[in-house]
Amino acid sequence: MVKRRLVILGCSGSIGQNAVRVAESLSDEIQVVGLAVRSNWRSALETAVRLGATHVAVEQEAAARQCVAAAPPGLRVHSGPAGLQELATLEGVDLLLCAIVGMAGFAPVLAAVEAGRDVALATKEVLVAGGALTTAACRLSGARLLPVDSEHSAIFQCLAGANRAEVSKLILTASGGPFANRPDVDFDQVGCAEALRHPRWRMGRKITIDSATLMNKGLELIEAHWLFDVPMDRIEVVIHPESIVHSLVEFVDGSVLAQLGPTDMRLAIQYALTWPQRRSAPVPPLRIGQLGALHFQEPDETRFPCLRLAREAARQGGSMPAAMNAANETAVQLFLDEAIPFSAIWRIIETVMEHHTVVLNPGVEEILETDRWAREEARRVGTRWKKGDRGATS
Repeated sequence: MVKRRLVILGCSGSIGQNAVRVAESLSDEIQVVGLAVRSNWRSALETAVRLGATHVAVEQEAAARQCVAAAPPGLRVHSGPAGLQELATLEGVDLLLCAIVGMAGFAPVLAAVEAGRDVALATKEVLVAGGALTTAACRLSGARLLPVDSEHSAIFQCLAGANRAEVSKLILTASGGPFANRPDVDFDQVGCAEALRHPRWRMGRKITIDSATLMNKGLELIEAHWLFDVPMDRIEVVIHPESIVHSLVEFVDGSVLAQLGPTDMRLAIQYALTWPQRRSAPVPPLRIGQLGALHFQEPDETRFPCLRLAREAARQGGSMPAAMNAANETAVQLFLDEAIPFSAIWRIIETVMEHHTVVLNPGVEEILETDRWAREEARRVGTRWKKGDRGATS
């Protein structure tokens, strides 16, 4: 059997580590040839040696220099943002899995699809900020985007073999995070530890906060629009606290297909790595008879304004989703740094969106400039919030 040659960007994060585990369990058909991290070069180096990978990329250049000094013979170290793109376009690579958090994954993914590489995509920001550019590049090169998020993987599986003209709507499920079923919570008083206490999934800190604000689902709405070419007004969100139904597709005759599975990211990762085949997975199967009741309810967008803000960003289009995304990343980090209250996250995002002048049909440089501006603006607004000037966000 010819092995599929894989590069993993973001191998030290939760998705990346699970991708490594999946690749190890499928070592007879997957060969990891490259690994990338932002700064955790020791983790990347140890994993590369264990898997026999011959390339490592470290985005932070000081850390890359340390990696070079420690690398064994035969292992090449790529440095800086350019190093990520070099890894993404290595000759002979069959599949790139991108699990880098934030906009750092945008340029490598775009380079990969322009080179005709298929991409297993876990980095939401790539399609949120640059969906038009990325999907246009895929059409030109023939590269395919394979979703890694459990929700988009579920839709991808439900749409297999379907006539897209017969699709009525996509329905994304949301766990609701720690607060959806707690109407008594005062969001002005929520602390980091409480917001990071996700009831179902073990994820990185940023995505866990996004789940708590439901911005995670707002980003997924935009991502689903680009992945499946479905208008935003035909994509819905429902709260499903058990996280057993990962998403659903409704067809024009009223039939609804759903994908169910355990709350284990390895299933969605493995499906992206082995598609269009399925393989046995090292995950206990669902015991349908033991599931009990499954609950669904509409989200309260009054309590969770991030869903509304994401839809508004998509409606305005152009550079607005990039501005919204950058403002969210910055506001979340300010909250994690305990510089702002939890409720300030969506207020900062809304203020940045109000201040942004939309660029229609932005190119790569305009998207990156929007990202830079929105981060700076979010920090400016957040600093004023920290000083107590909460009403003066203009």
